[in-house]
Amino acid sequence: MEILELRNSKMTYIVGIPKEIKGKMPLIVYLHGAGERGTNVQNLYRHAIPRMMKEGKEINAYVLCPQCPANCVWDNIVFDVKELIDDIVSKYDIDVTRISLTGSSMGGFGTFAMGFTFNNFFSCIAPVAGGGTSWRVSNLLNLPVRMYHGDVDDAVPIEYSLLMYD
Repeated sequence: MEILELRNSKMTYIVGIPKEIKGKMPLIVYLHGAGERGTNVQNLYRHAIPRMMKEGKEINAYVLCPQCPANCVWDNIVFDVKELIDDIVSKYDIDVTRISLTGSSMGGFGTFAMGFTFNNFFSCIAPVAGGGTSWRVSNLLNLPVRMYHGDVDDAVPIEYSLLMYD
């Protein structure tokens, strides 16, 4: 997988390009946790999908990993993230019916926030150790959601995910 480290006027981000492109490909968007915020793109490689990409794992999809600016949370920049996704979709041969979104910890909260705001855009979302404004969950009724959360998580209590589930 080829990895491009880029920056637009609002944020730093990485794009993973699959080695073998077969027509229109899916796009996976990954939102990181609080510890990776800022402008140092190397911080994105600490965990999850960006780490797998850096270690040479081939993913049969385009991958977009934006970097949340310092002192900010994903909930506050959902429109900036959507603008970046739209820009990436315009530049690569992406199947717009197969754009999925995931994120861990703060990124799990951001995954819910993006799903609430753009519930007709993503093919599915998979928040990991997240939560959010549970009163907005009805916005997700027609969007496939798979949530993950460990019950011994000491950073984000599992109750946050359970509120969303319930």
